[in-house]
Amino acid sequence: MKLNFRILTGILGAITTAFVCLPLSYAQCGGLRIANAMHTSLLSQNGQAPLIHASLGTVGTAEDAELTPGIIGFWHVKFITKDSPGIPDGTEVDAGYAQWHSDGTEIMNSGGRSPLTGDFCLGVWKQVGENTYKLNHFAAAWDPTGSELIGPANIREEVVLTPDKTHFDGAFTIDQYNEAGAKLAHVQGIIRGARIEYDSQVDSIF
Repeated sequence: MKLNFRILTGILGAITTAFVCLPLSYAQCGGLRIANAMHTSLLSQNGQAPLIHASLGTVGTAEDAELTPGIIGFWHVKFITKDSPGIPDGTEVDAGYAQWHSDGTEIMNSGGRSPLTGDFCLGVWKQVGENTYKLNHFAAAWDPTGSELIGPANIREEVVLTPDKTHFDGAFTIDQYNEAGAKLAHVQGIIRGARIEYDSQVDSIF
């Protein structure tokens, strides 16, 4: 069941605006700093060229190859409500296109957001188990006109890849706060992803 975004505005307010996410400076405190340190180390190895797994950003070993995260790539994602107060189960509150990067960062183009208020979001992720990943966003959420700052939003996901690594399913939560730190609203549900390959056709995203 899809709910018109104009109706959702009255129910969710700033929540779906939350997909304008984590500042780049925070992302640099994790994977990018590690990658930079590794790069400096490699340059000091007297011209030797060790094998590097781009998906890990580390010097390659057999053990590294087994741990290569399968989440890295391009995904079509859908956010569907479940057990969210005031919103019917099965409501598609957002859908878009996400890329999970090898340095532990992620970016999403949200189809439920107008470019006027910011339709791209950034996040950081970590593998927490076999084919299992957690994603964390913090967002500066604005009203639908893009003229008033509402406050920070926290978006969290935990997803599990299918064995063939072409799909994932999991759970998401969105908590919207005002600038004083008071929680304004909460939405939760199921997130689903389908991998987009270089030869994927348009019908694969519906």
